[in-house]
Formats: sequence, structure tokens, C-alpha cells
Amino acid sequence: MSDTSLRGKVAIIGIGLSAVGKVPGRSPLSLAAEAAANALADAGVAKSEVDGVLSSHAFASPFHRFSVAFSEYFGIRPTFSNTLQVSGATAATMFSIGAAAIHGGLAKVVLLVAADSLMTGLTPDLALRSLTESRDQQYEMPFGIPVANTFAMTAHRHMREFGTTPEQLAEVAVMHRRHAARTPGAQQTMPITAADVLNSPMVTTPYHKLDCSLISDGGAAFVLTSAEHARALGIGRPIYILGCGECYTHEHIFLMPSLTTTGAVESSRRAYVMAGYRPSDMDVAGIYDCFTGTVIMMLEDLGFCRKGEGGPFVADGQMSYGGQIPSNTHGGLLSFAHSGMPGALFHFHEVIAQLRGQCGQRQVENAGLGLVHSLGAGFATNATTILGTEGTL
Repeated sequence: MSDTSLRGKVAIIGIGLSAVGKVPGRSPLSLAAEAAANALADAGVAKSEVDGVLSSHAFASPFHRFSVAFSEYFGIRPTFSNTLQVSGATAATMFSIGAAAIHGGLAKVVLLVAADSLMTGLTPDLALRSLTESRDQQYEMPFGIPVANTFAMTAHRHMREFGTTPEQLAEVAVMHRRHAARTPGAQQTMPITAADVLNSPMVTTPYHKLDCSLISDGGAAFVLTSAEHARALGIGRPIYILGCGECYTHEHIFLMPSLTTTGAVESSRRAYVMAGYRPSDMDVAGIYDCFTGTVIMMLEDLGFCRKGEGGPFVADGQMSYGGQIPSNTHGGLLSFAHSGMPGALFHFHEVIAQLRGQCGQRQVENAGLGLVHSLGAGFATNATTILGTEGTL
């Protein structure tokens, strides 16, 4: 391990959410400010102490420099700031860049914050744009290929190569809904069966409506500082960034090296090496779940089961309580909420809360190590973060 490794150098000392789901009359800035205020209160840190801000774009907001607009709205003047955009992988990259900025002396207290209003803040034109604008302007966007179709291609190939079934996909959605039922504030908590999923309207084969993530309003925020400063502040339960890794394999879906093996293999390998742990050491995970088939592929690529075995792994209950790796215990993007690029931050909030032991009836017993993986743009962008309690250092 190199001397420049980020392992254990940076602590997460505050977490916060805004209201999620359908939150009418609230702008992305307002939701971001609510989440940020909750995170700072959780950390016991005044907003005047924040000297770094990282955020993502918001589809329902016109600001290209969302981090700067947020700082103005929130009443702070950071000396380190950036608005990141690598689609759904932005969440995990925020943690690695924030940690690097602290370790490199660019900031002392960094606020990670993102929010959007996809459910109530988008006009029909903006909603269509949000589904297509990340596609190639010359070859893909003119023909209207939306995000769902690119992910559907990978699911079809996985089903053909490994025999993954629609019923196994449906079990992913059922499990997420079961987890959401234990989570206060989750957007969807009504129990569903595999038959419900398979009988819901078809969106793009093989995905039915209930195979697809929600559309939501909401935001999340986190306070990061050095391990030394966390100790000086007397933080009771800091959670440490132990490892992080990223991988960017392609831009166009037709140039994806493999439709069934993704950059998550490399991003997680790098994170495991930095952390000094293996997949089998993880106690809890947050796995990007924009579609049910995505979860099955990620379980394989993150090392929790062998390639091609993700479907049976889910069907056997291995990603729920009592299984090998309890995942998305809040309900994930499929049932808790999905407000676009901030969506994967909800996974971070849940895994950190699990490592703190704050999850009540959905608590994973003795959770000390957690993994969060976020991805985007038809698997083009992948980022993995490994988190741990003080006992894992």
C-alpha cells in the first residue's frame, strides 16, 4: 500500500437527507439545503466551518455550477468547490474526490451535497431531455434512445449467455420492496410479488415497470474531514473511507467491451486493494439498482458471486438479511427513492447508518465494513467505495 493511499485518512462525520418521494413546491436548492443542514447538525459542525463543497448537476435546476449556486443559497463561501458529472457514478466519485481534497490540503471540512426534483420539478420537455441528453449527440440522441434501452441490452445478453430468467429479475424488485417496508420515509412500501412485477406494464424488454427504478424528489448530504480533525472534534462514531476506485470503459453502448462484464470489476478491485479487504469481508452493501438486471450483474462484478450466478444468488436470498451480503437495506432506487444523480447518495446514507448501528428494525447485526457501488451511462462509469468503522482500520 502506497504512502499516498487514502485508507483511513478521511472520516465521514455527518449524514443528512431531505424529504424524498413526492415533495411538491421544493426546488433542488431547497432540498439540498435541507439535507445539508441535517448533515451539519448530525456532525455538530457549523456551516461557517465548511470550506469545501462538491455537488452534482440537477435536471430540474438551470445552474451549470450547482455547487456555487448552492453555496450562495446556503450562505457559505468555500475555497474548494466543484460540480461533478459522471452520471450515476457521481455519488461515489464525490467521496473519493472529497477525500483526496482533504488529504491534499485543499480543504478541511468538505460538504458533499446533491438534490433534484425529478418527480414534481420537470416539465414534459425536461423529462424527455433528462432521458436522452446523456446519449451521443450525433448517433444516438437523434433516434431517441433513452437510458432504459441501453441497460435493457445488457440484461438481454446476460439472459442469453447465462440463463438468467425474468423471475430472477423480479425477485430483485420484491426484495427491495421488502426492505423498503422497514424504512421510514421510503417512497414505495406496498408489498409486491414476483407475479406483480411480471404482470406490470412492459417498458422495454425484458424490463417491466416494476423492474425499473422510481422517479423521485430528494437530496442527501455528507460532512467529511480528516481523521485527525474528527478526533479533535470528539466525533463519537466516525465512519472511515478505506478504499475507493473508479473505471471508465466506454462512452457509446455499442463500444462497451462486454455487455455482461463491466468496469465495476476494476473499480472494485482497486477499492479492495486500497482497503485491504475482500468481497467476503463485507457486511453490508449499497448496490446501484436502476434496473433489476443491473443488480444481478453488479453482484457478480463486485465479487459477491461468480459471473453468471447472480440470478440464483438473488433467488436464494443471498442479498437480504441472513444472506451473504445484505444489500440496499433501505429499499434502494427501486423502492426507497431515485432522484437522478443524487440517488446513489441514498445508498451511502444507508450503509453509513448501518455501520453506525442506527437502522433499528432493519439493522444488519455487527456491521463493520460496507461497500457502495454507483454507476451510470449504460455502465460507462463505475465507482466503488469501501467504508469501515474505527475497528476496521
